Amino acid sequence: MYRVRKQVGCSDFIQQNILTEHVAVAILDTGIGNHPDFGDRLLAFADFVNGRQGSYDDSGHGTHVAGCVGGSGYASGGRYQGIAPRCRFCVGKVLDRNGEGSIDNMRRGLLWVIENRLRYRIRVLNVSLGLGAGGDRERMHELTELLDEIWNQGIVVVCAAGNNGPREGTISPLGTSRRVITVGCHEDGYFGDRSDLCENYSGRGGRDMLWRKPDVVAPGTDIISCNLHWQRSPGGYRNAYTRKSGTSMATPIVSGAAALYLQKYPYMNNEQVKRRMVYSARDMGDDWNKQGWGMLNVEEMCSMVDK
Repeated sequence: MYRVRKQVGCSDFIQQNILTEHVAVAILDTGIGNHPDFGDRLLAFADFVNGRQGSYDDSGHGTHVAGCVGGSGYASGGRYQGIAPRCRFCVGKVLDRNGEGSIDNMRRGLLWVIENRLRYRIRVLNVSLGLGAGGDRERMHELTELLDEIWNQGIVVVCAAGNNGPREGTISPLGTSRRVITVGCHEDGYFGDRSDLCENYSGRGGRDMLWRKPDVVAPGTDIISCNLHWQRSPGGYRNAYTRKSGTSMATPIVSGAAALYLQKYPYMNNEQVKRRMVYSARDMGDDWNKQGWGMLNVEEMCSMVDK
């Protein structure tokens, strides 16, 4: 995450000069582990897979995603802190240990976010998952309608473009909504021409879509964030962080930026957040259906207030 923060212009100065701390980010994923980087910032947890009480993560994916959004970096002396290290978390477990989930579980998770948005002051929803386009289209449409309803309730909804690219029209169904912020991967040349870069399989928008997707891109290759299987050691912590790649990692970077912006400008609404984010993105001159408006630019985004 140290490298990522540099790439997207998220400096220590910006993070340390945010005064408001009462922004909660909802994450629907595999759960969240008890990691030293999260402290006591978990406000709520609900398990829609196994019905267990108490927070847990039997995969590690959700823990990594939460670290990208707002890990404090405590176990690394701040080096691997997330984008919004003082945000709070509301986590719904909708995916099992293999990262697989059902439309029913996702629907229940989305309804849970709607029901608890005021109680926990949820301002951002992160959806780092993709459900296949080959399923029940009518039921999938129900989910996109729920995402739109969450947006209409004033929450910034951030969805992954999915990892089914590079063919045209491979955006994840959950990221096709016009309202939500859909996030693709891009490294902007950081790793050269490596063949395994996330941007090479990040979901692409279709030329026949009524609106252009993705909206923005962020780094998604070899992202170092919180590891579920960390251990205490005499010198501190061992294996506290791990690497993962995919649009699942790029998405919480954008969610963290939205939370950071709302911490600085809590009176802004989700439409204003989206406008500031896309208009401040750095155009890399790539095809629109790959880069959207461009690379997330946190410094530029947080330097101006939307009028």
